[in-house]
Amino acid sequence: MAQPQQSFMRGTVALSVAAFINRILGFISGMFVARVLGAEGIGLLMMAHPLVPLVITITELGLPVAISKLVAEASARGEREKVRRILHISLTVTGILSVTLTTVSLLGSEWIASFLLSDQRAYYAMLAITPIAPIVAVSAVLKGYFRGMQQMKTIAASDVLEHTVQIACVLAMVHLLLPYGVAYAAAGAMAASVVSEAISLLFLVASYKLYGEAKVPGETWASHLKQGRSTLSELLQIGLPTTGQGVIQSVYGAFQPLLISTSLALAGIGTALATKQFGLLAGYAFPLLFMPSFITQSLSTALVPAIGEAAANKNGLLMHERMNQALSLGLLIGAPATVILFEWATPLTTLVYDSPEAGLLLKILAPIFFLHYFDAPLHAILLGLGRASATLWNYVVATSFKAASIFVFGSQFGIVGVTYGIGIGIVMQTLLNFLSISSSIGFYWSIGPYIKVGFCMVLMALCGRWTFDYLTVQGLPLLWSVIVSIAGSLLFYFALLLLTDTLKWKNTHRTISTW
Repeated sequence: MAQPQQSFMRGTVALSVAAFINRILGFISGMFVARVLGAEGIGLLMMAHPLVPLVITITELGLPVAISKLVAEASARGEREKVRRILHISLTVTGILSVTLTTVSLLGSEWIASFLLSDQRAYYAMLAITPIAPIVAVSAVLKGYFRGMQQMKTIAASDVLEHTVQIACVLAMVHLLLPYGVAYAAAGAMAASVVSEAISLLFLVASYKLYGEAKVPGETWASHLKQGRSTLSELLQIGLPTTGQGVIQSVYGAFQPLLISTSLALAGIGTALATKQFGLLAGYAFPLLFMPSFITQSLSTALVPAIGEAAANKNGLLMHERMNQALSLGLLIGAPATVILFEWATPLTTLVYDSPEAGLLLKILAPIFFLHYFDAPLHAILLGLGRASATLWNYVVATSFKAASIFVFGSQFGIVGVTYGIGIGIVMQTLLNFLSISSSIGFYWSIGPYIKVGFCMVLMALCGRWTFDYLTVQGLPLLWSVIVSIAGSLLFYFALLLLTDTLKWKNTHRTISTW
């Protein structure tokens, strides 16, 4: 039993490191594209992208999650032939669905553009990104296989390779096409994503050829399909329930640009300005807000089986201990991130995007987004408890409130109202997940540590503001004023955590324990 645990831990670390590298690479790529294309070009990118997740979600059918589970079980039982059958059937299903839906999307692209895109210049970008669906779908199947076989380093390497290639392709395509107009440059940026995904897929295929299951004599693809009805049933039984939320999320993502543009139009804002403001929100503020969340996302991946195992063993004490650890980490990460994004909102958007006007939107969302760092662990806890349907309905209710809020507030107060509407959706989602967990197993926590962290946040903000103002008055360049003041405030924050006994170091060679 020790070896699988070690393998799991090594895989988790590998994925976390890869996620951090990819977040940095993606941020650098996004910063470059934002500076070159400007808010208007970013707005076109954001408008063109949402259709693709819908196609991918439908073609995947939740199979990657099912594949990893069934492959792990079959591999543990030594059923190598079933492992290959699972992979072949999954590739067949996703391949047929993705090619079919991609073809339909390409043939109906003009109608889709006229219906979904408020700015028709986004049509070329939408057309360029559409072929990515079958590539991503096949990659997802192979990644599900590698997860089931506990080969996490292969997935991590493919992700890093993908983002590295994407940066190089984006640099080349945008510079090449920008002289022809911002619409073509945006399409070039989308095409770069397709190329990078294709390279990543080739790497996964090559890895499977090297490390995958060897065929036995007489074994063919057709033989697996003929004997695969029960395997397909197992895959769909696990995969279909996870697809519902993804479909709704993708549908809403496809309509959100139109919803925002319509609400801004009712507020008297023209199409070009509305596109620019949408770019400020989706292309500038959101990447900064999501930057720190890779840690809680990695935690959530490990939290699902941990909660599931504790629930299966009816170990309520361990279950609540895992919940407390997850929420503690979310608090310790989210608190300084919120302070930084709020206090340094305008300097950050100025330095990163040369867009100080995006600072207001970031400043509005930063305090509300604090709840987002708890949402991923709460969602994972519900999945571990086997309450996937609760997460689906919570998302439906929260998204309905968010859409209504965006329309009402956006039509009255413009892009600021849209920002508050999105914030309402975040609050609703987190609150509903919290209530669902409370109704299932109860929710017990000590309020003391949260008060201590809140106290540390306030002092960190005051320290950071004073340091930044002082350095600015002394004539230090903006870049160094921001770096020095943020670094100083972070050190002060963690020192306060130690002084208030909020953060306790125990067995530091093994782990870090919080309260």
